[in-house]
Amino acid sequence: MAAGKGAGKPVSLWDNMRIRFIVCFLGVFVCYFYYGILQETITRGDYGQGEKKEKFRFARTLVFIQCIISSLFAKFLIQFFEGSKPDHTKSWLYGLCSLSYLGAMVSSNSALQYVNYPTQVLGKSCKPIPVMILGVTILRKKYPMAKYLCVLLIVSGVALFLYKPNKSSSVADDHVFGFGEILLLVSLTLDGLTGVAQDHMRARFQTSANHMMLNINMWSTLVLGLAVLWTGEVWEFLSFTERHPSIFYNILLFGLTSALGQTFIFMTVVYFGPLTCSIVTTTRKFFTILGSVILFGNVMSTMQWFGTVLVFLGLGLDAKFGKGPKKTTH
Repeated sequence: MAAGKGAGKPVSLWDNMRIRFIVCFLGVFVCYFYYGILQETITRGDYGQGEKKEKFRFARTLVFIQCIISSLFAKFLIQFFEGSKPDHTKSWLYGLCSLSYLGAMVSSNSALQYVNYPTQVLGKSCKPIPVMILGVTILRKKYPMAKYLCVLLIVSGVALFLYKPNKSSSVADDHVFGFGEILLLVSLTLDGLTGVAQDHMRARFQTSANHMMLNINMWSTLVLGLAVLWTGEVWEFLSFTERHPSIFYNILLFGLTSALGQTFIFMTVVYFGPLTCSIVTTTRKFFTILGSVILFGNVMSTMQWFGTVLVFLGLGLDAKFGKGPKKTTH
């Protein structure tokens, strides 16, 4: 009987959960590690030489191209893996969600013109803070005590990371909270609003991840397309790429790694659950900071390393203990 049962189904490597986890982990890790390197290379690199040296200042156009690539990638995934599965989510919800999604991405990329990459990654790792605040104030959610303790660890870590003791030398960059950090705060808040809107869509309309990815990115492409045309940024960007054509290759890779990374995250959630996904993404962020320090020479003090460890400890404990009892809602 056993032989007859298994005869029609040859066992593939993909059926091995260990192999599946390794593929998902390496997919998230490699895509987002390379994404981080490309993001820092594009936004913080110097272009040209001598007096003609210039910086990349086109955060909106960068996100515009990223949204186009993500839309095409999501369309491909729906076409080949979901078929004609209907999507009942209201279009205006996607439109509203795209505004906060866009604001978060543009603010995050713009912040890299003022802060180094480790600061940006650490700042973006604090997403549980606005999500919890907005959950309590808007959705009237109740969180377990473990969640508050984890968030306290994250806040303490960030405070230690940003704290700079007074020094006799007045260095312009030696600030505690500047414009770059304000942009990260804006990005975090908008990330929290996006999370609340996506939760509502999943609960109300059972929106799939690929449909969400497609429609939010399509709306974002429309809004940003109008914005870069209205401001003339797209023409300045095209002129910039004529002077430095090598950047276009990096931007295309940046968009592809972002889209692929989102797919691997979705696969991890589907096959292994959100807890495993949180642990994988948290580990990835820590190694991204480490990679940035090694590859780009972003020096961090002992206090900043201690703050970084506190933040990731808080994130790890939040993934494990901060979820509370599950409630079944349909």
